[in-house]
Formats: sequence, C-alpha cells, structure tokens
Amino acid sequence: MNRMTERERWITALERKPLTGRVPTFELVFYLTMEAFGKMHPEHRNYAQWDQMEAKEQRLQIEDVAQLYVDIARRYEHSAIFVQPTMPNIDAFMRLLDAIREISGDEYFLGTHGDPTFSLPDGEHMAEFSYKMADDPQGLLDEAQRRLDWHIDKAQILAKHGVLDGFFMCADYCFNSGPFLSPRLFRKYVTPFLTESIATYRELGFYVIKHTDGNIMPILDQLVEANPHALHSIDPMAGVDIAEVKRLVGDKVCLIGNVDCSKLDTGTEEEVIESTRYALQSGMPGGGYIFSTSNCVYTGMPLERYELMMDVWRKEGNYPA
Repeated sequence: MNRMTERERWITALERKPLTGRVPTFELVFYLTMEAFGKMHPEHRNYAQWDQMEAKEQRLQIEDVAQLYVDIARRYEHSAIFVQPTMPNIDAFMRLLDAIREISGDEYFLGTHGDPTFSLPDGEHMAEFSYKMADDPQGLLDEAQRRLDWHIDKAQILAKHGVLDGFFMCADYCFNSGPFLSPRLFRKYVTPFLTESIATYRELGFYVIKHTDGNIMPILDQLVEANPHALHSIDPMAGVDIAEVKRLVGDKVCLIGNVDCSKLDTGTEEEVIESTRYALQSGMPGGGYIFSTSNCVYTGMPLERYELMMDVWRKEGNYPA
C-alpha cells in the first residue's frame, strides 16, 4: 500500500475521515527561521527593488524563499505550508508556488491568506468603525462587498493557475472576552460575506480554513454555519475549551489548535507538556483534528519550547494502525 503524502493526510483530516499514524500538524506561521535555519523569514523580506532586479536575481529570491518554506515543513513534519502573500505581485507569488511544488512535489498542502471580512479593528480605528456602523451602515456593507469581490477575483486567478490547495482566512474577530461585534451585528456585517467567500472558494475547488484568535464561543454557530472545512486556532488563552468545541461542532468541522502559546512562551515545561497532551487527547478522538499551537510560532517564543511540544506530539499524537 502506498504511503499517503502529508497533503493527503491533511485533506483527510479536513474532511473528518479516519486516519492512521500521526495526527497531522502545521503552524500558521513559523517565525523563528533565523534561529532554526539562519535565514530571514519571508514576511520580513523587502522587495521594494523587485522591478530593478534582473530575471536571474528574481528567480534566486523565489527559489530561496521556496526552499525555506519546504525546509520548515520537512524539519517539523508539517502537513501544510501557509505561503504568505509577501511577494510583490500575484505573478511572483504564483512563481513561488511553482517553485515550492518543484522542490517538494505534491508532498504538502499549499494555502495562503484569503479573508475579505472585517477583522477586529486596532485601537486607532475602533471608534471610526463604530461611527460607520451608526452613521453609514450601507457604506460599510458596500465596503464589505468590494473587499469580497477583490478576493474572489484573486481566487479565480489562482484557481486557473492550479497549484494552490486552499485558503487560510485570517481575519481575527475576537478579544479574550468575546467578539468585537455582538452576534447580531456580526450576522449583519461579517457572516454573509464570510459565507459567500467560503462558498465561492469551495466552488473553485479550494479547501478553506477559518482562523481567528480569542473567545469564539458567542459566534461559534455562525462560524460553523459559514461552512469552512476547519476552524483554527481554538484559543485556550481566551477560555476556549477544545473538548467542548469538539463536543458541540466536531461532527461538522475539523478543528486545528489548541496548545496554549502563553505556556510555550512563559510557562514551565510541565505546563507545555500538559497543554500539548490536552489538545491531543481532546482533539484526536474520531478524527477531524489537526495539531498546532493556538496561534503561531511567533517572534520571541523560545524555540526549545516548540520543539518540546513537538516531541510530545511525536510520542503521543498517533492513531492506531
């Protein structure tokens, strides 16, 4: 019997089908590339002089970034690669996808950002957003539609290119205390556009993973109603219990997460192990689970803590044959 590729294992988990062997894993972003590989992360690179580069230099830049993405996936046994849209234009981005495939074949699921919906405004723009809801609700809805149309146009281009597997929708909606909009307002300003974008992506043949940090419980029903293949990151720092989410919606959507990043950052080794075990023991039963942190491997996180988490995953994150 042929070995399943990591991409096939990832898709099997997204579709909530039974798996044997290790539960799939990935990280939305792995920022510790200087420490782990001696290379600057793709998000931190600057392509301001892209148009001045000769074709050879552009090719070398693309090949270097592609190799780094594959090196991360290989070292940490990830099943998927989140290819950040940091290249200077969509043509260069598609060349990057091609380069990753050339290096790794079909081994990994390739996804990128693709979320048109409103996310939690920062402190400088929260009041402005609130005023718009009160003073010009139709204008806000029109803006949401324009954003949706732009993302769909881009998705259609990527679908024709035929290399990308799916989208990670990375608009954050929630504080630790709950969503930035009430469930009623969320249903007006976010849910219709989230639902339409996911439906369109699915029609184009893409898989869809919806990411948001924070306490999603007041809007969990709407997130699932929008019909993504998976929810990421099931945030324990916001009091979200993966066992409860699994009980409520595990038969409808794959879950991704939920190792506590605060424990990885400042907790004890015992707390890291405990959080890792809880995520595995709560998420794995019945399938439909992908293992990861509750956010990403961010700048400043001790690399040895992530590697400790992965050691536990290797030993305990296994389905029976």
